[in-house]
Amino acid sequence: MDELSAQELLNTDIDLVIVLVVDDQPMIGEAVRRYLADEVDIEIHFCIDAMQAVIEAEKIRPTVILQDLVMPGLDGFSLIKNYRENNFTRNIPVVALSTNDDPATKSRAFEVGANDFLVKLPDPVELVARLRYHSRSFNATTKLDQAYRALRVSQQQLLDTNLVLQRANNRLQQLINSDGLTGLPNRRHFDEFLETEWQRASGNNLEISLLMVDVDFFKSFNDTFGHSAGDEALKDVASAMRRTITDDVYLPARYGGEEFAVILPGISTDEAKMIAERLRESVESLKIPHSSPHLGSVVTVSIGLATFAPMLSENSKMLIEFADKGLYLAKGGGRNQVAVYSEK
Repeated sequence: MDELSAQELLNTDIDLVIVLVVDDQPMIGEAVRRYLADEVDIEIHFCIDAMQAVIEAEKIRPTVILQDLVMPGLDGFSLIKNYRENNFTRNIPVVALSTNDDPATKSRAFEVGANDFLVKLPDPVELVARLRYHSRSFNATTKLDQAYRALRVSQQQLLDTNLVLQRANNRLQQLINSDGLTGLPNRRHFDEFLETEWQRASGNNLEISLLMVDVDFFKSFNDTFGHSAGDEALKDVASAMRRTITDDVYLPARYGGEEFAVILPGISTDEAKMIAERLRESVESLKIPHSSPHLGSVVTVSIGLATFAPMLSENSKMLIEFADKGLYLAKGGGRNQVAVYSEK
């Protein structure tokens, strides 16, 4: 460690200096006390028992320790190691005191963790300057650490707040995009998703399929069983759709009333027809009792299917119109079936 001159040390700004003197010789403690008696910014404490030094340091919270290297019971070198192994004292600067000025002693003191080395008894001006210098450095580091910890806490609180806001925003977005009865994406989300996928398909020469799904004889169901039962039936149909349409790239939605829709990006007519058949069978297997078209019937759905490889100049409403025409064919063909509409 490079030694600093007393003048350089005295030129530093001064904080409160709390000194713990650890020396088994009371006369050394008294001499240090006299040296520091007129320094109003320095508070001094003594410990003559090396075995109690760490405990005493934890209690008084010194900003610098003045440590004798030769003590009974526990030598100063071992005690400095103990300071460095203790979570509370590991960063407190230690100024080693010794009557021995040889390089080996100094080197060993620095090896075990001393911050400075003085031959006792040192010049009073130099002692005061070094104590102030090391105390100031410790206080500055401590304040910086506290500031960093406070900053990390603030950052974590900000992250937590942002996470809460993001979750709230996601939940709000989900509510905005969801149908209140079935929990499926609503018509608004359907329109946005279809337009996005239509543009993507037209820009990449991809196909996109659409299923229009209508609950058969639903008005009759409401008239017979009541609107509450009708709502429950729609919920069950929505659940069947979720169980059947599991790929995240597809969008099952409630289109309106008893009508549902499924957008199938990148799916050909044949693949879409297989999905539609599975959906039709899934709803029929619910076995929800119905009185139409005859007693003993169950709730079923009719599904219209259309597939497009759109051009940039075409509008996504064309796909809806064609899928609606497919739905008309399915209903006209006797319901509870899948019908494909194509201009070809």
